[in-house]
Amino acid sequence: MTALLDRRPGIVDDAVVGVVPTEVVRPADVRGVADVLRQAQAEQRTVVATGGRTKVGWAPAPSSADVLIDTTGLDRVVEHTAGDLVVVAEAGLRLAALQEQLGEAGQWLALDPPEEGATLGGVVSANASGPRRLRYGTVRDLLIGVTVVLADGTTARAGGKVVKNVAGYDLGKLYTGAHGSLGVVVSTTWRLHPVPAARRVVVVELPDPLAAGPLALTMARSTLTPAAVELHATAGASAALVVVFESIPESVRAQADAAVMLLGGGRQGDDLPDEFGRRPGGDGDLVLRLAFAPASLPAVLGALPAGTSVAASACTGVAYVAMSPQHADMLPTLRGAIAAYDGTAVVLGAPPAYREGLDHWGPVGDALDLMWRVKDRFDPDHRLAPGRFVGGM
Repeated sequence: MTALLDRRPGIVDDAVVGVVPTEVVRPADVRGVADVLRQAQAEQRTVVATGGRTKVGWAPAPSSADVLIDTTGLDRVVEHTAGDLVVVAEAGLRLAALQEQLGEAGQWLALDPPEEGATLGGVVSANASGPRRLRYGTVRDLLIGVTVVLADGTTARAGGKVVKNVAGYDLGKLYTGAHGSLGVVVSTTWRLHPVPAARRVVVVELPDPLAAGPLALTMARSTLTPAAVELHATAGASAALVVVFESIPESVRAQADAAVMLLGGGRQGDDLPDEFGRRPGGDGDLVLRLAFAPASLPAVLGALPAGTSVAASACTGVAYVAMSPQHADMLPTLRGAIAAYDGTAVVLGAPPAYREGLDHWGPVGDALDLMWRVKDRFDPDHRLAPGRFVGGM
């Protein structure tokens, strides 16, 4: 084994959704990760990888966790080519630390998931994004290269260090959102953007969240280019629609004025509301991620129980909602109601007493067989994050 490893027995604080690993290993380089996986294969041990642990609950508990790989030892910026707007950084690097370094060059990675302490590998594995996905896209749009270590210890690379790369399959998209079930992400390559010079925010107060639907549709059909259109609401109560413009000063002022005219009112300012970008809920709530056809926002909101807290990217059809865990038995009904709008509901969090027996992912249709074939190809012994992904894979 390489000397660049920290090993210790697992403790309760290392638990992955209640499952305490037998051993925790913190490699300091890619070779160390490969050594751990190579040894785990020889001993037929299961492996789960974590980074900042900010999204551990976004997937079900593993059926087994013999070895937990802590990727936070891989925390270097490998290469920042400012002239090409590209950065290569290891997977255990905190997103906030990367943004701070890029900011010195007037650039940033245009991902804004709100989880404090998130690592790049965790952002990829959970496919996490925030309000500005409307303007810049998600992980799949900004990730242009990835290095992973496979179940047998083989190191594989996909993509490259240029924004346009058409050689071979785009395996980066395959690992995005896979929750470590196909390999351990160890390095990432990203497309960057300049930091916007100015920002202008329009906030429209609404007596009913359902009123946000037509307004969001108006924004989507306009020629304006907001960075985000966010709805903060409580089902059955009041709401606020927040429209953010980020560009040069002249542009944001003109677009904010035009937005006020289109939306029939609203107050302007330079500062974001305190709740902007936050995901609702806490440890005691049932927290869901909803995805749906954007035009169906009012119908989706209408299907939620009264009192549900909502943070929705109103023009992209993604919402994070938090409700009492006592509504867990309503989950099949909710999924059925939003299925008509290409809707899905994935569990991101629930109290331990409600997790057992909870259908985390919901129906996946006829794609499950293909998913299992991919799993068999990349992890034939089913030792990586077992039970964490769709269909128990």
